[in-house]
Amino acid sequence: MSLEEEMAAILAKARGFWEARILMTAAELDVFSLLQDAPKTAQQLCKELSSDRRGTETLLNSLVALGLLVKKDGAFRIRSGFEKALSRSAPETVLPMILHMGQLWNRWGKLTEIVLGGKEAQSNEALGRDMEGVKAFIGAMHTIGRGMAREVVSRLDLSDRENMIDVGGGSGVYTIAALRAAPQMRATLFDRPLVTDFAREKLGEEGLLDRVTLVSGDFYSDALPGGHDLALISAIIHQNDSAQNVALYRKVFDALMPGGTVVIRDHVMSDDHTEPAAGAFFAINMLVNTPGGSTYSFDEIGEDLEAAGFENPKLLHRGEMDSLVTARRPV
Repeated sequence: MSLEEEMAAILAKARGFWEARILMTAAELDVFSLLQDAPKTAQQLCKELSSDRRGTETLLNSLVALGLLVKKDGAFRIRSGFEKALSRSAPETVLPMILHMGQLWNRWGKLTEIVLGGKEAQSNEALGRDMEGVKAFIGAMHTIGRGMAREVVSRLDLSDRENMIDVGGGSGVYTIAALRAAPQMRATLFDRPLVTDFAREKLGEEGLLDRVTLVSGDFYSDALPGGHDLALISAIIHQNDSAQNVALYRKVFDALMPGGTVVIRDHVMSDDHTEPAAGAFFAINMLVNTPGGSTYSFDEIGEDLEAAGFENPKLLHRGEMDSLVTARRPV
């Protein structure tokens, strides 16, 4: 690669926020919902948004350039194939996730300040939003997570498992995948009350509610229900520091019967914390949004599990957010 090409590649990375900000602003203004039923001109959208004509038309043109809208005879519409993904009302919508990224924008803008001063960040949890916003966010996570949940569960031997606990189980997407793969198994889903209400709805739609016990609580302050032979901790440890994870693992240890297995799904980093790239970037997200969260190497996860009493930690699968670590409660 020539020097000119190297410089162009570096500058392209520096401009990477342009496209993201365009998309987040469109979501925040609800542009896609306004174009859901029929094409509209920039002038029509200005009236509905009470927005500036120049700004609105420039934004719409940029969404065309991104490939999300089509412009014909001065009118804009959603590009064919993106209607459900960009529709506020569709179950498949990704708009809540885009809005979530918009909420992270301000925190990321303080990265330099945080790196220099070590300022403690406040947790930016989805549960801080309005109830409808929370429901939409969890619904988007459910839709996006279904494929990964099936893949993760396919890597687990559930043939002799009878009772799983899904810690911080969210919408139940992993509980659903596990129960589908193991018809003999029952599950407990533990999460905060608003979340378990949503999980009840999703589990009911899947016809699995009779095989699940829903328990509301906060795993930071409450004990977990016991009597399980399998525990899943999915996409949680990155929001904690090491001490918080050890405390969580101890609660999971107590929730498992002797010989029971814990499965952790999260980023698992290389020893030098530079790979995979998605995990290194996600550590920045935790830096700006949590007091002590990060992404961890297998050795770090294993040490914390052993500190909580578990034995024989294993790296079952290394990927990105679908990496899997297992450990066993001694018999």
